[in-house]
Amino acid sequence: MKMNKDRVKLGIAPIAWTNDDLPELGRENTFEQCVSEMALAGFTGSEVGNKYPTDTDELKKALDLRGVQICNAWFSTFFTTKPEQETLDAFVAHRDFLHAMGAKVIGCSEQGHSIQGLDKPIFDEKPVFTDEEWKNLANGYNKLAKLAEEKGMKVSIHHHMGTGVQTPEEVEKYMTMTNDDVYLLFDTGHMYFSEGSQASVDHIIDTYKDRIIHVHLKDVRQDVLDKLKKEKWSFLKGVKAGVFTVPGDGVISFDHTFDVLSKHDYEGWMVVEAEQDPAIANPLEYALKARDFIREKTGL
Repeated sequence: MKMNKDRVKLGIAPIAWTNDDLPELGRENTFEQCVSEMALAGFTGSEVGNKYPTDTDELKKALDLRGVQICNAWFSTFFTTKPEQETLDAFVAHRDFLHAMGAKVIGCSEQGHSIQGLDKPIFDEKPVFTDEEWKNLANGYNKLAKLAEEKGMKVSIHHHMGTGVQTPEEVEKYMTMTNDDVYLLFDTGHMYFSEGSQASVDHIIDTYKDRIIHVHLKDVRQDVLDKLKKEKWSFLKGVKAGVFTVPGDGVISFDHTFDVLSKHDYEGWMVVEAEQDPAIANPLEYALKARDFIREKTGL
């Protein structure tokens, strides 16, 4: 199918070059190399990594030289474990940075009780929120949406392994409890990782196509996922072992995802976000592989 080039833009995350959660991965790769290779591979958008300049003028200059723009940046919320105002105050500063960079979307992840960065088995010790925590989470995100709207922006949650919003049921609960101006960052890799099924990926995009405002495209290596489950690995051990890869290089079928987005006139960014060890998976080679796959499947 063909996707509308005027509505859908393609980005890639710096996590393939330098990993914020595992700083030893890609320590040798510079910010300049990262954004230059993004542009070389044919991507026009980027998310934000830990090596990116924090000064907006400096960052804009570097990106403008390469025809790349910022489309989103991770924001951690802690509505289930910390006073609400702490997250709201931090969000305003993050929102203003992204607004200055021209981004329209803010992708958040609820990190209260998260084990994604801990040395714990990712499936056995995943957090489960209490009713009170769910209420605090929903109220908090409803407030974030209003703060985002002040700058003409939209807020979304990134369902993520090792967090309390991971499974299809948890995504559904979050979407049901929040207002219609709170959105979803749909991540193909994390949804498949969670359930080990293509059906779960297809179900989420079918159910929430109206409220998906940002898409992360990543694939999963089934053999690594199977070993991770059997040997009870942590999330980060799985990442280092290569559980994720770029679209078209793993077990996920993207045909339905692209078809639904196309038929539903999705407008926004699709971002390749496939964290691997850059010493094993050369970031430029894999960026080109992803770009070719997306072009072949969507015409973009």
